[in-house]
Amino acid sequence: LSLTIQWLHEADIVVLGSPKPEEIPLSWIQPGTTVLNCSHDFLSGKLGCGSLGVHFNGLIAEDDVSLLAAALRIQNMVSSGRRWLREQQHTRWRLHCLKLQPLSPVPSDLEISRAQTPKAVEVLAKEIGLLADEIEIYGKSKAKVRLSLLERLKDQADGKYVLVAGITPTPLGEGKSTVTVGLVQALTAHLNINSFACLRQPSQGPTFGVKGGAAGGGYAQVIPMEEFNLHLTGDIHAITAANNLLAAAIDTRILHENTQTDKKLGINKTDPNALTEEEIGKFARLNIDPSTITWQRVLDTNDRFLRKITIGQAPTEKGYSRQAQFDIAVASEIMAVLALTDSLVDMKERLGRMVVASDKNGQPVTAEDLGVTGALTVLMKDAIKPNLMQTLEGTPVFVHAGPFANIAHGNSSVLADKIALKLVGEEGFVVTEAGFGADIGMEKFFNIKCRASGLVPNAVVLVATVRALKMHGGGPGVSLLLPSSKHTFLKISLSLKTSLNEYRCKTTNVFITRTDTRAEIDLVCELAKRAGAFDAVPCYHWSIGGKGSVELARAVRDAANKGSRFRFLYDVQLPIVEKIRTIAQAVYGARDIELSPEAQSKIDRYTQQGFGNLPICMAKTHLSLSHQPDKKGVPRDFILPISDVRASIGAGFIYPLVGTMSTMPGLPTRPCFYDIDLDTETEQVKGLF
Repeated sequence: LSLTIQWLHEADIVVLGSPKPEEIPLSWIQPGTTVLNCSHDFLSGKLGCGSLGVHFNGLIAEDDVSLLAAALRIQNMVSSGRRWLREQQHTRWRLHCLKLQPLSPVPSDLEISRAQTPKAVEVLAKEIGLLADEIEIYGKSKAKVRLSLLERLKDQADGKYVLVAGITPTPLGEGKSTVTVGLVQALTAHLNINSFACLRQPSQGPTFGVKGGAAGGGYAQVIPMEEFNLHLTGDIHAITAANNLLAAAIDTRILHENTQTDKKLGINKTDPNALTEEEIGKFARLNIDPSTITWQRVLDTNDRFLRKITIGQAPTEKGYSRQAQFDIAVASEIMAVLALTDSLVDMKERLGRMVVASDKNGQPVTAEDLGVTGALTVLMKDAIKPNLMQTLEGTPVFVHAGPFANIAHGNSSVLADKIALKLVGEEGFVVTEAGFGADIGMEKFFNIKCRASGLVPNAVVLVATVRALKMHGGGPGVSLLLPSSKHTFLKISLSLKTSLNEYRCKTTNVFITRTDTRAEIDLVCELAKRAGAFDAVPCYHWSIGGKGSVELARAVRDAANKGSRFRFLYDVQLPIVEKIRTIAQAVYGARDIELSPEAQSKIDRYTQQGFGNLPICMAKTHLSLSHQPDKKGVPRDFILPISDVRASIGAGFIYPLVGTMSTMPGLPTRPCFYDIDLDTETEQVKGLF
C-alpha cells in the first residue's frame, strides 16, 4: 500500500479503473495531477463510458474518458515530456557559419565589420542550443543570457578550456583578442568543432585614448564592432552607478554622524529610552576613520586631472572635506566582483563584504554596514548576465566584464566561461583571453580566477609578435619595424624563453604582420619550441579570417588532449608579504621587494583584520616585466617597490600598487577621439579601430 501511495504522489496522470473511485483518498494524489476516470470502461468492457460524477478537489479531473482516449492522452504526455527532456539537455549545434570574402589590401576594421551582415541574435542563440526564455534581446545583434541555463545543463560535461595570453606587449597591443577570435573561427567554421570565445568588454578609456577598441581586428573580429566597443548593454555604466552610490553613502554617513546626535539617526527599537548612551552609539554609529577610506569614485574615461581631488568644499557640507581621487570604472572592485562571481546570491554576498574603510577602533567597515548591499545588487542584477555576440564568421562570443590586467585582475567573467563550457559540449572548446602580458594577465588568471572558478585550463596559447620581440630584444620602437640583427634575436630568445618557462605554455602563436620576413617567423617558431612550447604556429587570421588559423586550431586541439600540469604559484596561507615577494621573484625576475611605510602599515592592518589569506592582484605596468616601463627585455636583479596596498575583500584579493602605478589613466598627446565622428545622415560611426 505504501508503494502505491508513493507512485500516486509521483504521477503526472492517474487513470482510475476502480469500481468505487470515490473511495480513493484525495491525499494520495498530488494537486495538479490529471485524473482520467475510466472505471466504467473496466466494468462494462466497452470503449465508451458514462459520467460517474466523481469530484477531485484541486485536481484536473475528467469523468468521461474511454480507454482509447486515455491511452492517447498518456501517449501525448509522454511525447511532450520527451521533447521537454531533450530541450533540457545539450544538443548538437546546427550553426550556420557566415562566409568571408577577404580583400587585399585588408580594409579598415570598421569597413570589414560593416561589410558583413550578422545573423539575428535569436537565430544564433537557437543554433547553439539556447532556449527562447534563456535570452534577453538587445537590438538585433546582442542578447543577455540568463543564468538559469547553468541549472538546466548542470549534468552536461564541460568542454576544453583554453587561455590566450601574450608576451610583454608594445603600447599598441599584440593581438590577443584577434588571435582569440581567429582561433574560434578556425575551430568552428573550418574544423566543425563547437567553440566559444569569451572576451572582456572594452573600456571607453582606451577606446577614446591611445589603444582603440578591443573587438579583434582585420578578418578576426566581433561584430558589430561599434556596438562592441561603445556602450554594449550598459554593464560598465551599471558598475559606475553602483560604485559611486557606495562612495556617496560613505561620505554622507560621516557627515551625518559628525553633525547629528545619536537620537536623530532614526533608531528603530521598541524602547530606545531603555538603551544606554554607549549602546545607542554602538547601534547607530559606524565611526568611520576618514583617513582609512579606500573606496574611490570612478568614471569610464581617461582623465588625469581626477587622480587627486578635494571633495566637500561646498558650504552645505559644513566644513567636512577630504582629499580623494577617481579611478577608471574598470578598476572598481565591483567590476572584479562581477568577473569572479558565480551566481546572483554570491554576487550579493560579495558586494556586502566589500571593505571601504576602517572605523576608529581599526575594525573594517563594509558595504553591508552602510546598508547599501541591496541597492547595489539591484543596480547590478542585469549586468551579471553575459552578453552574446558573434564573430565575422558567425561563431558565438560572450562579452562580459572588463577589468584591466595592469590595475585589476584582467580577465572576463567566470560565469561566461562556465556557461560557454556547458554549451560547447564535452568535445568543444572555450577560448578565453587574459589581458596584457603573461606576467600580469595570465598570472592573475591562474592564481585569482582559477581559484575562484575551480576551473583548470587544458592549454595556453602565448601570442608573440616579431614587432614586440624586436623591441624587447633591444631593437627599435614599434614605429620603426626594421630588419633585425642577429644580436637582437639572441635577446629575443631570452625574452621568449622566460615567458615559456615561467608559465609552461603549451602552444606559441606567432601573430604575423605585413612587415615580418619568413626568416624572422621561422626563427621565432624554432626558438619557442626550443624553449619548451608544445608547438609554435604562425597565423594569418587577420588577413584571411579563420582559414588562416586552422593550423593553430589543430595544434590547440592536440595540446588540450595531452593533459594539464597546472598548479598555483603560491599557497594563499603564506603571509601577504611572502606572496608578493613570490610573484616579484618568480614571475617578474626581481631580486626582492621594498615596501613603503604606508604599504607596510596597510598589510599589518589587513592581516590583523583577518584578510591575510587572500590571493594577490598586483597593479603594475604592462610595458615591462619590471616596474619601469622603459626597461625592456628581461630585467634582472632589480628591487620592486610597493607604494601602497588595498584590500578588495568582496572580490577576494589583496591589491598592491607597484611603483608609481596609477588607477586612472591619462589621455595621450593625440587621443583616438580626434578621429571618431558620426555621419549625421546615415548615423554611422566613423574612425573607430
